[in-house]
Amino acid sequence: MIQEGLFVNITLLIRFVAVAEELHFPRAASALNIPLAALYSSISKLEDEVGSPLFIRDPTGTRLTKAGTLFLATARDEIAAAPAAVEKPVVPAGGKAKASKGKGRAPAVKGQPKPFKKRQGR
Repeated sequence: MIQEGLFVNITLLIRFVAVAEELHFPRAASALNIPLAALYSSISKLEDEVGSPLFIRDPTGTRLTKAGTLFLATARDEIAAAPAAVEKPVVPAGGKAKASKGKGRAPAVKGQPKPFKKRQGR
């Protein structure tokens, strides 16, 4: 169902499949560990890219449209054919120490009043 020349983001497909399996947006968002608003916008973006609605949302619940049912099989195939995600390399903790920008005073005189400065009274 994915048209030639239409490159759909794999993340959108994963989110679509999650909603199609749950048929419930809040549960799918919870399963994906993403905000519900992000899931709604992802599905809306996918529907715009595909060119037809994929879900029927009414008070009785969420159902797949005919186009959604056809697209589900294609989406699963695309997800299976996608290369595995490359994990980010683990960067060791630590790093360069940041230099002082000239603010503050040397530790030897810390706690002593600055010369020629009046102390604030209480």
